[in-house]
Amino acid sequence: MYADPDRNALHTRLCDVAYNLPGTTATETYLDPRKMLDVATCSGADAVHPGYGFLSESEIFAQLIIDAGLVWIGPPPEAIRVLGDKVEARRLAARAGAPLVPGTSDPVTDVEEILDFIDAHGLPVAIKAAHGGGGRGLKVARRREEVKNLFAAAVREAEAAFGRGECFVERFLDRPRHVETQCLADAYGNIVVVSTRDCSLQRRHQKLVEEAPAPFLTAEQESELRRASIAILRAARYVGAGTVEFLVGVDGTISFLEVNARLQVEHPVTEEVAGFDLVSEQLRIAAGEPLGYDAVSTRGHSLELRINSEDPGAGFLPASGSITDLRWPSGPGVRVDTGVVTGDTVSAAFDSMLAKLIITGHDRQQTIARARRALSEIEIAGVPTVIPFHRAVLSAPEFTGSDPVDFRVHTTWIETEFADRLSRITTAVDRPPSPTTDADTLPTDRYLVEVDGRRMEVLLPETLSPRRRQGTARPSPKRSRRRRDSAVDPGALLASIQGIIVTIAVAEGDVVQCGDVILTLEAMKMEHPVTAHRGGRIHRLTAAIGDEVTPGTALCRIDDV
Repeated sequence: MYADPDRNALHTRLCDVAYNLPGTTATETYLDPRKMLDVATCSGADAVHPGYGFLSESEIFAQLIIDAGLVWIGPPPEAIRVLGDKVEARRLAARAGAPLVPGTSDPVTDVEEILDFIDAHGLPVAIKAAHGGGGRGLKVARRREEVKNLFAAAVREAEAAFGRGECFVERFLDRPRHVETQCLADAYGNIVVVSTRDCSLQRRHQKLVEEAPAPFLTAEQESELRRASIAILRAARYVGAGTVEFLVGVDGTISFLEVNARLQVEHPVTEEVAGFDLVSEQLRIAAGEPLGYDAVSTRGHSLELRINSEDPGAGFLPASGSITDLRWPSGPGVRVDTGVVTGDTVSAAFDSMLAKLIITGHDRQQTIARARRALSEIEIAGVPTVIPFHRAVLSAPEFTGSDPVDFRVHTTWIETEFADRLSRITTAVDRPPSPTTDADTLPTDRYLVEVDGRRMEVLLPETLSPRRRQGTARPSPKRSRRRRDSAVDPGALLASIQGIIVTIAVAEGDVVQCGDVILTLEAMKMEHPVTAHRGGRIHRLTAAIGDEVTPGTALCRIDDV
């Protein structure tokens, strides 16, 4: 299934059969359960695998699939409901005896409730989407005066990513590691922890690097993680593949975080050290087969590096554009799971991840060495990527350390201790002009057509093909703001990324200081504040909520007072 912007995406081209989900946004397409069910039904499918995004943790979607007589390749709807509601999941974890930091027992309804929690438990606090994960709808408040704006932003992000905006609050652990367990559970009560993973290297609370097994845990910590994970899933009557996530404090304290009732982006590192395919296990479990084992022996060590279209030297701003050149690495221990090829366009509508680079070796040090070599072979032109960041991290002693004392990364390490090195990372983007082709020189022309919503490719002989119009752009369904030349307008505040305006914090004539938030853009399902580049008075504020902007768009002028 594909949304309109994904009509030519790799996953669409690789499928034997592809069906269109009319629309351009996630809400109109991949988050619409009825559209997904309609396609599953008309295509004659007998089972649905939800992947690891969008509706993969929707109990409503799961129940629709089951009620339609199809097999749902995932946990029961009731388990998804309980674990997907982060507040109820905390209650279940407490009953199961899992370790927990203080948090609200119900979703908060206003800012005053958050301030009351802060009065009781102190700062910092995490404001978190009650229905979702992956860092979306998660904000950390370290000062009372920023709670109002962060709460509003968390609600907006949660609504955009998950369709629901409820949030709860919990005490935020400073400098914790993010450690999780990959679990499998069959319909007969058998639950196995396949491996642990460490996912501490994050930006904006979203993972960039993951590894299995999680390094430098004590035997007692690993035992507690496994015990608590099995207890939580048993209490939820869980069936299928799932991940139980924890924070591990600098003092060794373990606190339950959440359960992802689905496959995760980082599942390949567990596959590499366990020696089997987790998706195959999901299919076996959904078919009613027992696991057939009560423990898993792992071997070696595996790293996953997410290759995102983002500029690490500019605060990991996501970027869209066309991939003009692409070469992936190869060799021993190298696996690449990718969704793009040369010539593809990276859209701002969805996630910024282009690929996952998975490296496996005999031990952690060999894996890191292999990863360095693999990164040196990657070539991507046309869009900025996080590859320079990965190269820098694999040389950082805080990450590559060989003992618990040297290993010092945590969930905010990138934005804090690594920030000075991050600012020095430059991302050169080669954007050669797109080649043009004269249609008359081709023996055939290729056309995409949709028949009853099903995607098909049609090849027409040159003699029957209408001459293609070159350089004609489809009109955007939303208003796109015109770019202006900042070279002749030094007071202009320009958009640095492509996105949609979701909030405007100022009005025409307001006086602002350098660094004040002017408006907020949503790009690739995350919000990005645009701040004043100088102090002065706002003029020519023609931006409006809902406008789509591109890099270089003039949003307003800031003139001297």
